[in-house]
This record gives sequence, structure tokens and C-alpha cells, in this order.
Amino acid sequence: MIIKQEGDLSIRAQRVVNPDTGEVELYCHSSQREQKENGIHELFAKRFEDAIEKLAEGLGKPRTVKRFDKVMERLGRIKQKYAKATRYYEITVEHDETTGKATSIHWTRQTPIKATLPGVYCLRTNQDQWDEATLWRTYTMLTDLEAAFRCLKAELGLRPVFHHTTGRVSAHLFISVLAYHLVHTIRYQLKACGIDLSWQGIRRLLAGQERVTVTLKRADGKTIHVRKTTRPEPRQQKIYDALGIADRPGKTEKTIL
Repeated sequence: MIIKQEGDLSIRAQRVVNPDTGEVELYCHSSQREQKENGIHELFAKRFEDAIEKLAEGLGKPRTVKRFDKVMERLGRIKQKYAKATRYYEITVEHDETTGKATSIHWTRQTPIKATLPGVYCLRTNQDQWDEATLWRTYTMLTDLEAAFRCLKAELGLRPVFHHTTGRVSAHLFISVLAYHLVHTIRYQLKACGIDLSWQGIRRLLAGQERVTVTLKRADGKTIHVRKTTRPEPRQQKIYDALGIADRPGKTEKTIL
């Protein structure tokens, strides 16, 4: 069944009950993930074949690796370097027993890229009462939760904790969790307006707007400092409008010294 359809993104899922364990296995297919994995497979396959072809061409050139044991050693290094592509190929090396030199290298791809099921992944759970859509949406919640935990550790300062008394540690954790609730409220309001961004994505979009100070000299020798917020860009204005807040936070301040 189709779980999500947005433009070029299509996610399908099939629910299967494992008779041996009784667990539910949800096989999901993402069109965007398939496109990404196809590109990765093709890239590694091309690099792998180019490396083998270069090794094979060297068998007929002077001052290159030709000894059978050295060729096999070089081939082993290529397999180790491109392990993701090696398992789909069958490689044979022919050699002359009298001279101990390799004569040719042949390779064929045994498994086509489509047979590797690009874009398919399996979710396993013991929740046998949930349907396909509920299982998939519950899994995708992990992405937001993990991102929120990273925020708690980094931007919100949950860790490290340098306090030594219980009261200060508790206050530190309370403020961090309170800040997370504010972050979640902001993201919830933005999602309702069609802006589905992570907290890092929101901060990245708003990073271009700054508070600037202009310094001017007067004829009487005094200095005027004017501090104001820069005008938001259209992408930033969209976030301010969705949250219903002023697009230029902070008032204009003028100081004469």
C-alpha cells in the first residue's frame, strides 16, 4: 500500500507476519532512497571495474605487476577497497604455470543493481495490532527524536554538566528540557503551515539575519551608535509569518557617546 505520496517522493509498504517469531516485518520502499542507492551502486561499480581494468591492462605493458601472486594481492586490495561492489562480481585470473605470470583477468557482474532491491528496507516490531501507516510513522518519529536529543546535548546545553550540587544539576536539566518544549512548539507551529524543517534547518535559514551596529562621527566630536536588525529575506519572512512574530526582532537603539 502507498503510505506517502508527495511530488517525486513515493513510499510503499507491505506488512508480513513472521510465522516463526510472531513479529511483524514491514518492508518499505522509498523512491528517493532508491534513486540515491542506485547512484551509489553505479559509482562504486564503475570505480571497481576501472580498477580491475587498469590492473588487466598492465599485464601487457612493461614495468607493471605481472606475477600471479602479486596480481592476486593487488586484486585483493581492490576487493577490500570496493567491498560494496565486490560481492556482485565473479572474477577469474588466468596465469601461465611455467612463467608464474598472470595472462588475463576476466570479470562479470552476477547480480544486477535492480536485483539488490535499492530503496527497500525492513522494519521489525512486536506490535502486531498496528497497520502499515502507523508502523512507518512511528519509525520516522525516531529521526525527530534523535535530532531533538542532539539539540539537548549541543545547542540546548544538556551535556556536559559542570555543576557539582544536586540543586544546580536539577536546575540545569530543567531549563534544558523547558527549552526543548519551546523548540518543539515552534516546530509544531511551522509544520502546521507546511514548513517541515529540523531545528538545525530552521537555525540555518535564520542565520543570515543579524543585528548590526552603525557608527557615525558628529561634527561636535561625539559618536553615534545605531543598532538595528537587518531586513529578513523571503525565506526568513515565511518563517516569521508562520509563527506570527515580528520579522525584525529587537528595536532600533541609538546611543550617543
